[in-house]
Amino acid sequence: MPVHIALLRAVNVGGTGKLAMSDLRTLCEEAGFEHVQTYIQSGNVLFHSDLSAGDAGRLLQAALTTAMGKATGVMIRSRTQMEQLARNNPFPDAKPNYLMVNFLPEPAPADALEKLVVPDGEQVFVAGSEIYVHYPDGSGVSKFKLPALKNATARNLNTVRKLAELAKAMEER
Repeated sequence: MPVHIALLRAVNVGGTGKLAMSDLRTLCEEAGFEHVQTYIQSGNVLFHSDLSAGDAGRLLQAALTTAMGKATGVMIRSRTQMEQLARNNPFPDAKPNYLMVNFLPEPAPADALEKLVVPDGEQVFVAGSEIYVHYPDGSGVSKFKLPALKNATARNLNTVRKLAELAKAMEER
């Protein structure tokens, strides 16, 4: 049975979208997902399901909307996709915690880099449904702006690697 990695947008960030990871696990189990596992308090959940990535994402989105009273973004990726994102890092010299992979619900538009503002030397690379951003001084102090990221959810490279590692361990069960 395939392992899906769900990346939730705007969950447990900045005081909005509060959802305990124990509640997320229960919600996923009640939706019929198996061997549910969460990782850190930022909306990462892995599970087994025979559903396609798209169907699993829609089911999880519906369950979250019911539970939270509002829609949250759900991006589903596979272990292979996460491994490729880590391996194909366009900024290999960047510190992993200063490199964010922004996950989009669909491929980035051709004009994704229009209106880009990089005041602190940030570097950006578009790769299909992901946009890498290297923040040389850290994302917390950056004034970086990119409207194409409005519906994205970001994870640093360390988290991307860890999620791939957890998915691999789940596949081997």
